[in-house]
Amino acid sequence: MAGFLSTSVHSGATAEVITSMLSTIRHRGPDEAGYYLDDGFAMGTVRLAIVDLVDGSQPMSDPSQRYWICFNGELYNHRELRAELETLGRPFRTDHSDTEVVLQAWLQWGTDCFIRFNGAFAVAIRDAVSGDLVLARDRYGKRPLFYTDHGGDFLFASEMKAFRAFPGFRFDLDPRELATIYATWTPLPDRTPYRGIRQLPMGSVLTLSAGRRSLRAYEDLSFDVAGFDGTEAEAIEFVRETLRTSVELRLRSDVEVGVYLSGGLDSSVVTRLATQLSPHQVRTFSVAFQDKTFDESDSQRLVAEHLGTEHSSVPITGADIVDNFLSAVYHAEVPTFRTSFVPMFLLSRHVRDAGIKTVLSGEGADEAFLGYSLFRETLLRHQWQELSDDERRARLANLHPELAHFGPAHQAHLLGLYQQFSVERLPGLFSHEMRYQNGLFANRLLADGRDPFGDLLDLVSQAPGYARMPAVHKAQWLEYKTLLPGFLLSTQGERAALAHGVENRCPFLDPAVVRAAASVNLRYDDGQVEKALLKKAFRAELPEWTTQRPKQPYRAPGSTVFKENRPDYLELLLSERELAGLDCVDQRFARRLVNKIMASPAEEISTKEDQSFLYLLTTAVLNQQFVRGEGDLPGRPSTAALNLRVTVDNRRALRQAEESR
Repeated sequence: MAGFLSTSVHSGATAEVITSMLSTIRHRGPDEAGYYLDDGFAMGTVRLAIVDLVDGSQPMSDPSQRYWICFNGELYNHRELRAELETLGRPFRTDHSDTEVVLQAWLQWGTDCFIRFNGAFAVAIRDAVSGDLVLARDRYGKRPLFYTDHGGDFLFASEMKAFRAFPGFRFDLDPRELATIYATWTPLPDRTPYRGIRQLPMGSVLTLSAGRRSLRAYEDLSFDVAGFDGTEAEAIEFVRETLRTSVELRLRSDVEVGVYLSGGLDSSVVTRLATQLSPHQVRTFSVAFQDKTFDESDSQRLVAEHLGTEHSSVPITGADIVDNFLSAVYHAEVPTFRTSFVPMFLLSRHVRDAGIKTVLSGEGADEAFLGYSLFRETLLRHQWQELSDDERRARLANLHPELAHFGPAHQAHLLGLYQQFSVERLPGLFSHEMRYQNGLFANRLLADGRDPFGDLLDLVSQAPGYARMPAVHKAQWLEYKTLLPGFLLSTQGERAALAHGVENRCPFLDPAVVRAAASVNLRYDDGQVEKALLKKAFRAELPEWTTQRPKQPYRAPGSTVFKENRPDYLELLLSERELAGLDCVDQRFARRLVNKIMASPAEEISTKEDQSFLYLLTTAVLNQQFVRGEGDLPGRPSTAALNLRVTVDNRRALRQAEESR
C-alpha cells in the first residue's frame, strides 16, 4: 500500500508517481495492483491474493463510490463481522471479500470498528467528498504503515522504500533514533531510523481532515484481565480451545496454508492444531544450519514425523547469509543486531517456490505465556532481597541453561551482578535494564554520546496504566511494544516473508489468546518453568522431547561469517573513506571494533561486540542503499511488471480542464 496528499505533483504525473511507488513494493503483492486518484490525492495497493481471489481487487469502494479503501493484510473474523453487518442493513457486493467487510464496518461504526477486528492489517480509507483520510494499523503491529511530510505533501506506505519514488524525496539517517535502536534493539513504536519518517503505532488510527491531524490509540495494551478461576485441568482445556479457535480462524484461506516448524514448543503446537483442522496434509518448512551450534533439524524432523506433515527445509551456510545479506537488509529497512532474519528471508523464498502463499508461525507465544528467560529474570530480580543465598544460586542455575557463562564457575560473579540490578535505575524499565547494558556498548558507535533511553522513558511514563502494572506485566508490555513488532514481526517476520510474497499468520497473536494467557499466567505455577501450562496442554500430543527440553532460542551465526567470507560490501567498514561517510559514527571506536572482529577468534568476541558490529554493518548498508542511493539495489521492478487490475481516476479538476478545451 502507498499513497500521498500532494499539491506539488502535477495532475498529469499523479498516476505515474503512484505507480512508481507501488512498483518498489511489488514483492509484497505480486498478483495484482491498483490505484485510486482524486484531486491532490492518490493511493494504491499491490495484492497478494489469498481471500476472494476473483472479487477482492483493490482499491475498493462502497456502492456510492464516495468511500475508497486500500487494505493490506487479513481480517480473520470477517465472516462473523459480515453476518453482523448484514443484519444491520449494510450492503455487500462481493461474496466473501474481507476488504469490503473492513470498509462496511468503518461506515457502520467509524473508527470504533478497529477494536472489533481480529487480524493483521494496515488500512487507508478516503472520503472523496470531504477529502478526509483515515489510516489505521492492527493492535500488535503485524503490518507496517509509515508516513512522512515532504515539503507540503503527506506520504504514506507499507514500506519506506516506496518514498524513493516520490519526486525529490531523500532519506537521511537520524542519530537520535539510531541511539534508541542500538540501545533497545528496535525502533520505538512510532519511530524509524530516518529523519522525518514515522510509523503509525500499533493499535492506532490517524485521521487527516481539513488540514488537521488526529492520532489516537483505539486500544491500549493491558494484561489486567480477570484471573481464570477454574482448576488447572479446566485452565488447560481453556487454553487449548482458545488456541484451537485461533488456528481455525487463520486457516481460512482460498489458497493452501503451510506452517513454519522450528522444532520448538510454539511452532509444534501450531502444527499440531493445523494437522487436526486442515482438510489436507499440512506442509511444514524450516531452516537447517550447517553449523550444528545453531541447527535444530533433528527436533524439526521429530515433530514432522510425529504429526505426519510433509516437511522440507532450507540448508543454510555462513556463505548463504553473507550472499543474501544486502537483499535482506534492503527489505528490512532498519539496522539490526542479528543475522537471524537472513535465513528467514531464504526460507520464505523456498516456501514461495513450493507454491505456498501463507504460513502459520509461533510468534507471540513467548510474550503471551512468559516464555522468555527475561520474565524469569525479572521475577528473580524483583524477589532478590527476599531470597536466601541458596535460593538465589538455585534460581540462577536454572535461568539460562543454554548459556555457558551462567554455569557453576560463574556463580560468584552472577550473584554480584544480580545484586547490583535488584534495584530499579531507569524508572519503568526495571525488567530490561540488564539487557540494555549491551545497548549502551553499541551506543559508543555514535559520535554524539546522547542518552539513548530518554524517548523510551517518556513512552512508558505516558502509557495508560503502565505505572500500576506489576513487574512482569511491564516486561510483557515492553516486549509487545519493542522487540516483537520492531524485529520479530517485522525484520525477521513480515519483511523477510513478504520479500518473496509470503504472508505470515500468528495464532498466538489472537487477542483472545493473549487474554487467555494473561488470565492463567502465574496462577498454576511460579513461573520458573517457561510456558508450564502450555506444555501441559499439549504434552500428550507432541513428542516428549518437545515439551520437556529447555527453551532453545532461534539463533544464527553472527559476525564470524563476514570475516570468513569477506564479501565486497565489507569495504563499507574496512575502508576508512567509506566508514568516514557515516558522519554520525565515532570513527575511532568503530575502527577498533571492526579491527577486533576481523582479527579475533569467535570465542574472544563478546555478545555486545558481535551485536555492535552488526548494527554498524547494517547501518552502513542502509546508508549506501537508502541515503546515498548507491549499489545494486534489489527488488526494483519496472512499472510494466505491475498487473494493474483497478485504475480509478476521480479527479474533478483534471476532467474540468479537459472539458474546457
